[in-house]
Amino acid sequence: MDAFEAISLPESSAVGKRRQFSVAEANRSLPLVRRIVADIVREYGRLRELDRLCRHHDAGGDPARAEDLRRQYASLTDRLSALREELEEIGCELKDYAAGLVDFPARIDDHDLLLCWMLGEEKVSHWHEVGAGFAGRQPVTGEWE
Repeated sequence: MDAFEAISLPESSAVGKRRQFSVAEANRSLPLVRRIVADIVREYGRLRELDRLCRHHDAGGDPARAEDLRRQYASLTDRLSALREELEEIGCELKDYAAGLVDFPARIDDHDLLLCWMLGEEKVSHWHEVGAGFAGRQPVTGEWE
């Protein structure tokens, strides 16, 4: 996690206070979510490159170029924040800028959990406990769909 992620990823909210998705609802939202997340992953890659270039020009004694890069960096962080807010308006939560990992709050059998999707996956097909994170991913069973 870099400095941008550390300051911009919100703490996980209480799942019960937000929209709850069924697997079908989460999958229906994927065309829009996929477009937003693809933009996030692309722009985040640009942000990391701007950071690298800024450090390079700072160390190389080119403060004017470094300052221009810092302005671009600030503009891009605003863009990434706006994209993350778009996801939050849908009701899901970005978990990883580089991988395009997104959680959808859900309630299955009176149990709060998170449906988990990552850019490149065809559909929402995994879930995990609220505190488990990506490492706790498990396949969605047919009875949920």
